[in-house]
Amino acid sequence: QVQLVESGGGSVQAGGSLRLSCAAFGYGYYITCMGWFRQAPGKEREGVASVAPDGSTRYAESVKGRFTISKDNPKNTLYLQMNSLKPEDTATYYCAASPGMGGSCNRFPPAPMQYWGKGTLVTISS
Repeated sequence: QVQLVESGGGSVQAGGSLRLSCAAFGYGYYITCMGWFRQAPGKEREGVASVAPDGSTRYAESVKGRFTISKDNPKNTLYLQMNSLKPEDTATYYCAASPGMGGSCNRFPPAPMQYWGKGTLVTISS
């Protein structure tokens, strides 16, 4: 069973930066498609970014040019570098992963995602 553990959330002012990390434990080498999602209070969960087995990435329009997703395969760790943060980026951010051939990353937001972390809270003040 794969376990995903997010870290790096916190509170920053608008314009600031944060880097989220997601460590995969268990059968991490089976993970192919990985992604970040977020859910703001009172809103539905939305896809933020994804990275496919070939390294290709996709982003939500609202974060393009500001967020960068990356993956360190030897460390089984996923990252989300978030720059130029805005108050509307405030949300709980979740890491998710899918095993197999990476088909989940053929769409955006990536789906289906089998494994989910518990989330890390990001709060941006104006």
